[in-house]
Amino acid sequence: MASSVRFAALQGLPEIVPGDDLAALIVAAAERDAIPITDDTTLVIAQKVVSKAEGRFVRISEVSPSPRAQSLAAATGKDARLVELILSESDAVLRAVPGVLVVRHRLGHVMANAGIDRSNVPGTASDETVLLLPRDPNHSAQVLRASIAARCGAKPGVLISDSFGRPWRNGVVNVALGTAGIPSLVDRRGETDRMGRRLEVTQIAFADAICAAAALVMGEGAEGTPVVVIDGLAGRYPNAPERDCRALIRPLEEDLFQ
Repeated sequence: MASSVRFAALQGLPEIVPGDDLAALIVAAAERDAIPITDDTTLVIAQKVVSKAEGRFVRISEVSPSPRAQSLAAATGKDARLVELILSESDAVLRAVPGVLVVRHRLGHVMANAGIDRSNVPGTASDETVLLLPRDPNHSAQVLRASIAARCGAKPGVLISDSFGRPWRNGVVNVALGTAGIPSLVDRRGETDRMGRRLEVTQIAFADAICAAAALVMGEGAEGTPVVVIDGLAGRYPNAPERDCRALIRPLEEDLFQ
């Protein structure tokens, strides 16, 4: 196992617009920064630029709120049109109180506002635009990995990250929404600790840990560095099977907090 890991945020990526070849832009930025992309590289890519490239924009002015959205808007103080978008991206509303709307996203994630975001999204006060999550982040990661491989001959691990709040703790941390080429969840049950005790519950959210660490150099505001190149993770869990982010979502029958 590598004793050190190195993180480098790619510089100079342009503002991403629908239809951009994100893989080509990443490879070009890595070449400019003299940062090699190899089979041992791991890339963490902010969800926002993936959604932008995939054209996941919606103009608020084009949304007609339903009666349910209007009711939830009154309860939360949110724009009813935004609430309608949140409902369209969700399977269930879990919490609706002033200022807070927590839902189960159609992809299975429990999150505020279905991940719909306004920050760093072009638009004006009179024609506000919001950004939705990718339709299938795991597929997006797979496509990016294949496209990067076609351009540089290497197949790095690819993670798509987003910032999440957490119950009972303030602040946000980055987690993985989509992965390709890495084990998202590493099951160590059945192994033993240094004292010879059998591990009974230890499962490591490997993809989430990578994304949380990458956020330290990616940033959460106006940094403009949405791609992080990581070296030193190869072989971290050589026997763990490759599993995408669906492995990280706890099944409903195991949800202890509803």
